[in-house]
Amino acid sequence: MSKSRSFFNYWVPLLIWMCVIFSASGDSHSFQHSSRILGPILHWIFPNISESAVNTTVTVIRKCAHLTEYAVLALLFWRMLRKPVRKDSRPWSWRHATIAVLLVALYAATDEFHQNFVPSRDASVRDVLIDTIGGAGGMLLLWAIGTWRNTWPKPEEASRKGR
Repeated sequence: MSKSRSFFNYWVPLLIWMCVIFSASGDSHSFQHSSRILGPILHWIFPNISESAVNTTVTVIRKCAHLTEYAVLALLFWRMLRKPVRKDSRPWSWRHATIAVLLVALYAATDEFHQNFVPSRDASVRDVLIDTIGGAGGMLLLWAIGTWRNTWPKPEEASRKGR
């Protein structure tokens, strides 16, 4: 595969997703803005819901969004590191998964640092941990699905195929 094709296949999706996460760290995606959207929906579905319950629900939805967006980021980092190809005969690599999760943690920390400069946002170590857990969850889910579907050959099988 040419370098430019490799760049577009593996780096561009990762960089686009990083930009999506960065843009979500701005003022327009703050708690105040998302609660303005989710609050009325929750009141429509549950007319007697308390404001405390609305705030808790909005917080849970936002944290689940963190988990999901950083799970996707980990998958994209893993994909960039491994550069999988069709009929890939390499076994699962916990090394690639670990590096992907560490890169997620680093990006999450820089994202929280960025939020320090957004008036309606604040930086949180807890959010870095949530984001990192999301990245680790993404890697575990990828491993579990790959194991279930027999995508990852056993290391001894891969070494025999390489002979």
